[in-house]
Amino acid sequence: MKIGKETLPRTAISTSDEHTIVVRGRNLCTELIGKVSFTDYFHLLVTGRMPDAAGTAVLDATLVAIAEHGLVPSVQASRMTLAAAPDAMQGAVAAGILGCGSVILGASETAGRLFSEIDQRAGSDGDLDEAALAVLGEYRQARKAIPGYGHPLHKERDPRVDALFEVARTHGADLRFVAIAEAVERVIPQVLGKELKLNVSAAIPAVLLGIGFPLPALKGVPILARTAGLIAHLNEELEKSIGFALSYQASREVVYEGEVPAGFGGAH
Repeated sequence: MKIGKETLPRTAISTSDEHTIVVRGRNLCTELIGKVSFTDYFHLLVTGRMPDAAGTAVLDATLVAIAEHGLVPSVQASRMTLAAAPDAMQGAVAAGILGCGSVILGASETAGRLFSEIDQRAGSDGDLDEAALAVLGEYRQARKAIPGYGHPLHKERDPRVDALFEVARTHGADLRFVAIAEAVERVIPQVLGKELKLNVSAAIPAVLLGIGFPLPALKGVPILARTAGLIAHLNEELEKSIGFALSYQASREVVYEGEVPAGFGGAH
């Protein structure tokens, strides 16, 4: 049974013959290895084009900003997995990455979609605050969360936000989506009745969309960045394991609320 339009697998990313490996139309060995940074190579792989100076600076800054975030659930899952299977780093990395969703690492993608909606609503000459207010009103009516705003620790703006925005400004990136992100921040009190400040998950799409990074690939940026952080944690785990200590701490806090059979733990 044929499902989908294609009957042959096709790719524009890479090919090879006996003598040459081609990636996005370039000779891997003579044009890329030792000639471009990994940040630029990642951009090339995803978009099919090399970034300009602003694109390099912004993408590199976002990868640095999100790579490490302490002992968050994804890191704990990775370290506990490696503690149980120290020969399977790939499985431990996967354990952390599999938790990337709307709460952890995935908010950059959903925030990017929010900004894209506001961009389209405002058009080239529309008022961004009005467009943001209209779209957020629809989110509120649909009981959808506003992604990328508010932080449990940083009650003012997440400090990474201004750092990323400054990189974008300094290197001449398009600031259209930065302006949209700030418009959302301004109108949130009118929608929610309280202030919620930008966090890094909104700053990332705000600057990346400004360099033409594709919206569908936004989630890949924090995933790639966090992979680097996971590898660092897993290397530390191999040197000084805390994986079982993390699991012991979790088990000590568990409160059982179900029924027990007669005689269990002295129950009658």
